Amino acid sequence: MNNVKLTDVVWYALRITYSREIALKDHLDTLGIENFIPMRYVIIEKNNKKTRKLVPVVHNLIFIHTTRLALNELKSRMGILYPIRYIMDRETRTPVVVPEKQMRDFISIAGTYDDQVIYLDNAEINFKKGDRVRITGGLFAGVEGELVRVKGDRRVVVSIQGVMAIATTFIHPSLLEPVN
Repeated sequence: MNNVKLTDVVWYALRITYSREIALKDHLDTLGIENFIPMRYVIIEKNNKKTRKLVPVVHNLIFIHTTRLALNELKSRMGILYPIRYIMDRETRTPVVVPEKQMRDFISIAGTYDDQVIYLDNAEINFKKGDRVRITGGLFAGVEGELVRVKGDRRVVVSIQGVMAIATTFIHPSLLEPVN
């Protein structure tokens, strides 16, 4: 997506230092700027008590849906409090822009907080290319991705190039259709 204009509303993948992603999210929410942080539940034991806590999957990562002009303004106004940096595409040397459909599919899976959803880093997403499929029913209906085997199960992977990927829970073959 190299031909993105400064005024196009798109999804940007960004890094924020010192694990301030939740504070930035809260601030963006008050400004009415759409954003997303992949989260998951973890069990934390403190003083022999176990509690379930929702935490970011990857610290310092946030996706923001806005224009480049608005994001640059935000960066300049909040630079000291929230040091935001673009995640850059190494080939084009431009900020990573996530296509709308791909981001919505990613949010559909990551927003469930399902324990069986698997997050994959860049080293793990060098899988052999599989068939492009669309899920036709269930919780992930409409999600498009690549059919792969992960830990012995058929799963649909939605990948955000150069950032991360997410694999659904097991998907029964009757809920899949090929995408051309």
